[in-house]
Amino acid sequence: MASPTTRSRSIVPAQRTREIKYAVRDVVVLAEEAARAGKEMLYLNIGDPNLFDFAPPAHLVQATVDAMRANRNGYAPSSGLDEARQAIEREADRLGIRSICHTYVTTGASEAIDLALTALADAGDNVLTPSPGYPLYTAVLAKLGVENRPYYLDEDNGWQPDIADIAAKIDDRTRAIVLINPNNPTGTACVESTLDDLITLALDRNLVLFSDEIYDKLLFDGRRHTATAARSAEAKIITFNGLSKSYVVPGFRIGWGVISGPPSELEAYVEAIQKMERARLSANHPEQYAIRPALEADQSHITEMLGRLQQRRDITAERLNAMPGISCVPPQGAFYAFPRIELGVPDTEFCQRVIRETGVVIVPGSGFGQRVGTEHFRVVFLPPEDVLHRAYDRIETVAKSLAG
Repeated sequence: MASPTTRSRSIVPAQRTREIKYAVRDVVVLAEEAARAGKEMLYLNIGDPNLFDFAPPAHLVQATVDAMRANRNGYAPSSGLDEARQAIEREADRLGIRSICHTYVTTGASEAIDLALTALADAGDNVLTPSPGYPLYTAVLAKLGVENRPYYLDEDNGWQPDIADIAAKIDDRTRAIVLINPNNPTGTACVESTLDDLITLALDRNLVLFSDEIYDKLLFDGRRHTATAARSAEAKIITFNGLSKSYVVPGFRIGWGVISGPPSELEAYVEAIQKMERARLSANHPEQYAIRPALEADQSHITEMLGRLQQRRDITAERLNAMPGISCVPPQGAFYAFPRIELGVPDTEFCQRVIRETGVVIVPGSGFGQRVGTEHFRVVFLPPEDVLHRAYDRIETVAKSLAG
């Protein structure tokens, strides 16, 4: 037997963790170094409205407090409270979603996505995800040993999904197509013809469409959201949403999935998701009492929020497009922009310089995916206007130094 002094005592992590990255928080190490060096830090990396001048509607908080005081502190039903699920389904109906087979409440929309992927795909299968897109999907697929097969969004077409690229990447092991609408990190809102093309592909190849619509209420310039599932009662679609963004409570960790399509064709898949729900017991209990008032009570905070965000979007697009070597497609929703860098350096180097030299924390575009040969970075335009101007002044100094 080997003695403790001759064998390695290091614990070797699972290989599946090697490909799990989360660029939004990975830059924090660099930010901490810059802070220790005495830089004044301006954070444009995390999409948490609570860090800035946004707050949740009081009635959401009160509903949760009341539930806690009424001792609604035990486990909830695995699929979620009936009153919460019914409110979600009424909201889905208002959006035009029909043929709902199952609704489930989760610990953030992230868990709804995780459960749905886990119940669908095996090792050797593949799932098509948008590039650029939210890195959660690549992390979950890496954990499952499922191939992440990125498809491109077309920057020259306002970051709309490239339907030809999607079609070319589908094969016999493809199980699902992921759509993020509005998109994180680009802020793109899909046009209805794109939704219809995606639905046609999904129907033709018997795929599930994962439609991540967490930013559906945060659209600018008078745009109205079209739910993917509202375009077809025959397609197999899971619509993901939650309270985090539009209702300013990301720390509540409340999200959900709405499964729609032909019940007989989805029965086995729904049961598989329900098995996953039961295995993890339940989502947060008291916070589920905020779902009905969130969706059905006063929505005026969204109007106010949109007014501020649209002004900050305008500042962001104007300032970025005025910088040498930087161009930006104006976002149509959410609170992110994804400007392109053409300054002769990789996105990682550009972002590192911005963080170390100026204290402005931005995220490399490679953390979200980008077409080969292009470089980008993501900014969050949640901060107040004066903070944004200071941040963009600093980013501009780096851009000018690289542009010569």
